[in-house]
Amino acid sequence: MSYVVEVDRLVKDFGDVRALDGLSVHVRSGEVFGLIGPNGAGKTTALRIVSTLLIPTSGSVHVLGRNVVEEAADVRRLISYLPEEAGAYKNLSGYEYLEFMANLVVDTNEAVEEAVVAAAKISGLGVRLKDKLKTYSKGMKRRVLVARVLMTKPKLAILDEPTSGLDVLHSVHVRGIIKRYVEEEDVTVLLSSHNMLEVEYLCDRVALINRGKIVAEGSPIDLKKDADASNLEEVFVKVVGVV
Repeated sequence: MSYVVEVDRLVKDFGDVRALDGLSVHVRSGEVFGLIGPNGAGKTTALRIVSTLLIPTSGSVHVLGRNVVEEAADVRRLISYLPEEAGAYKNLSGYEYLEFMANLVVDTNEAVEEAVVAAAKISGLGVRLKDKLKTYSKGMKRRVLVARVLMTKPKLAILDEPTSGLDVLHSVHVRGIIKRYVEEEDVTVLLSSHNMLEVEYLCDRVALINRGKIVAEGSPIDLKKDADASNLEEVFVKVVGVV
C-alpha cells in the first residue's frame, strides 16, 4: 500500500530534550489522521517536520514519496499547513488576504480567482470577506485561515489544533468544513487536537503520542473497544496515564 505520509523512526532533539523518540506513522490517501496526546508529547514537532519547517535529528519522513528534507521544495507544493497560532494581515480584507495567499501558491490569474472563489465558499463568511481582518472575531479569522489551507486543494492539509480557542458555533463550522472537504475533494488531512469530540468526529484513524512515542493507534471505534472505554477521553486517560 502507498501512503501520503510515511514517518519512520523519527527522532527530534532540542538540546538535551528529546521531543520525538522513534515515532513511526503512516497516513493513507483520503483519510483524516489525528495525532493526540498531552502537552509536550511531540505532536506539533511532528507536524512541523512533516511540513518541512523543522529538520529531524534522525529517521525519515516522506510525503507522497518525497523526502521532506532532501526534496522540501517539492513537498511544499503538495501540502498546506495551518499552525495553531497562525495569523493574518489585519489591514487586508478577507478577500485581499485570500488573493495574496493564493498568488503565493498558484501560477495563473485564473487559478488565483478559482482559489479565492473556493475559499469564499469554504469560509461561509459571505459579504464579511469585504471587511478588514482586524474587524473579525477569532472564529471568523480561523474560518478564513482554514479556507486558505484548503482553497488550492493540497494533496495533504496539515492542521494543528484547527478549532483552538473557538466557541461552539465556530468550532462546529470549522469541523464541518474539514469533513465536507475531505469527502468531496482528493485531500488527505493530518491534524492534532486536544478536543476529543472533534477527533472522534473527524478522524478515520488516531495515534496517541506520549513523550515522543506512539502508545496506541487505530480507529476511534477500535481504540475505545481495546481500552474498554466509552469515549476517546477515557482512552486518552487510560493509555497515556493522565489523572
